[in-house]
Amino acid sequence: MPKNKTHSGTKKRFKVTGSGKVLRERAGKRHLLEHKSSRVTRRLTGNAEMAPGDAAKIKKLLGI
Repeated sequence: MPKNKTHSGTKKRFKVTGSGKVLRERAGKRHLLEHKSSRVTRRLTGNAEMAPGDAAKIKKLLGI
C-alpha cells in the first residue's frame, strides 16, 4: 500500500505535543502592527491550542 503524504502547508503551521494537543500561532501579528495597541500585540504572543473539532482535521492532514 502507498503511504499518505503529510500536507506540507500544515506541517509548517501546526505542532502536535506529546499528549496529542495541536498548537497554532495566533493570527494578526505579522504586519500593520503600528496601529494596534501594545496590549493587543502582547495578547497575540505565544501559542494557542486548537479546538477539538479542528484539531482532528489537522491531525488527519499531518497523518497522525
